[in-house]
Amino acid sequence: MNAGQLAALIAAGFFAVAMCAVVYVLARLARLIAAATAVVTSYQAEADEVLARTRAAVERADEQLARTGALADGVEQVSASMSELAVQVSAVAGTARLIASGLGAPVLRLAAAGHGVRHALAMRRSAQAGGLRVDGSAGRVRALSDRGPR
Repeated sequence: MNAGQLAALIAAGFFAVAMCAVVYVLARLARLIAAATAVVTSYQAEADEVLARTRAAVERADEQLARTGALADGVEQVSASMSELAVQVSAVAGTARLIASGLGAPVLRLAAAGHGVRHALAMRRSAQAGGLRVDGSAGRVRALSDRGPR
């Protein structure tokens, strides 16, 4: 074997080792690409699910907004009715003040007098039922056995 053949044999050996290394790297790269494809596929499925849930949430929000719009319209109608009622109440309030100022004092005095009479009668009845008498001059209650001067 001469030097040219020896050099060719060494070069063929290095070429074989390099080809083995390239095949190993390509096999590892193929595994990496397969794993990446699986991850991307699972992310795509999850993204589709998230989009479906998001779409459903948006539809529910749209329904709620429609209901809220209907409620807002109802509140506007109630507000208008309350404004009309406030006008009517203010019109009636003047009449009520006039009636209260004209009739209020005499009716109140009559009610107070009725209450006083009823209270006095109740005190007199309870005093007579329990063997007590009411001293009218000082408004004191004494026992019937205590018959001193009035």
